Amino acid sequence: MLLSLAGGSAHAADLSLAGVFGGKAVLVIDGGAPRTLAVGARSPEGIRLLSVDRDSAWVEVEGRRVQLRIGENVASSRSSDAGAAAIHLNADSQGHFLSDGAINGTPVRFLLDTGATVIALGRSDALRANIRTASAPAMAVQTANGVVRAWRVKLVSVKLGGVTLSNVDAAVMETDMPHVLLGMSFLNRMDMQRTGQIMTLRQRF
Repeated sequence: MLLSLAGGSAHAADLSLAGVFGGKAVLVIDGGAPRTLAVGARSPEGIRLLSVDRDSAWVEVEGRRVQLRIGENVASSRSSDAGAAAIHLNADSQGHFLSDGAINGTPVRFLLDTGATVIALGRSDALRANIRTASAPAMAVQTANGVVRAWRVKLVSVKLGGVTLSNVDAAVMETDMPHVLLGMSFLNRMDMQRTGQIMTLRQRF
């Protein structure tokens, strides 16, 4: 859940709940690095943690009680203190980082994969995103299920959180895939930092 807050410069502009554990909550405040607060503690931005449940937390913001719920992932489009757009992703129960995004303006479901050289998407996702492979160079790709045929393409745009990159290399597989693999053709243009179950991406160029 992403909450927009009004107020002066002493307060956060954005607040989201990234996770809860052991009576503590992991908050992403104003697009910055994840911050862990214990019940009763107050952040430098003035956010006080009142209580935590299994999948939610109550906080006090400018004298108001606000309930935050954990989303499947957290994406912040605000700028960090360094001026770079930051994206915060939660790991699922298997340690995978999944997030909704878009290719060529078409919604897709990404799975972060540092082992993939380029973004890889299945045939159906490519058709929905209006990606044509008729004149694209063909290649063979090794997958967990063996070698499959694929086509090299350039994506007009790839959007994740508040970051949109243009002219990104990708491969369209001849078969469908459960997720679009967010490979290194996108991730090489990001700084990546993992803190516990949270992956933070910041755009480099």
